[in-house]
Formats: sequence, structure tokens, C-alpha cells
Amino acid sequence: MSLPNANTPLYSHALPNIEQWLISQGCQQDSSAPHCWHIQKADWKAELCLEVEEVTVRYFQSGEQKHDIQRAFKYSLSRQDIEQAVFAGP
Repeated sequence: MSLPNANTPLYSHALPNIEQWLISQGCQQDSSAPHCWHIQKADWKAELCLEVEEVTVRYFQSGEQKHDIQRAFKYSLSRQDIEQAVFAGP
């Protein structure tokens, strides 16, 4: 299954495509909350949740960061824009 063009809004992706994309980014699905995914990089970790109207991302405390950081991205953004914003880290 191939992904739509990276400039395609995320709302135009089928759920299996979004799941494939998250796996390709190194995310692991949460077995107790299947709409949430976890990712851990060398210097940060986060939880992404596929909510009804947006993708929410919570970056957990690490390094100098004293609080979790939460961001939300509307599905109308392109997959490329969301990828650049989310996977760049907090």
C-alpha cells in the first residue's frame, strides 16, 4: 500500500495509510489505546493521538524541559507539514 503524495492533507489518507506512515516514522501503537502511538528518539519521546478533529502530540519532559509540551495539528494540514512539525521534536 503506497502513501498519497506528501502534500496531500492528512484527512485524505485512509487510516491504514496513516498507520503505515506512523510505523515508518518509528512509532509504536499503544495496545490499550489504539488511537495513540509512541515514539522515542535519542533526545525526546512523545505520544501522538489520532483524535476526532486533530492529531495531538505530547512531548514528555526531558533534558532542560521542565514540563510536558502538547501541540495539536488539524487533519487539513499536509502529511509533510505534520511530519516536519511533529518529528522535529519539541
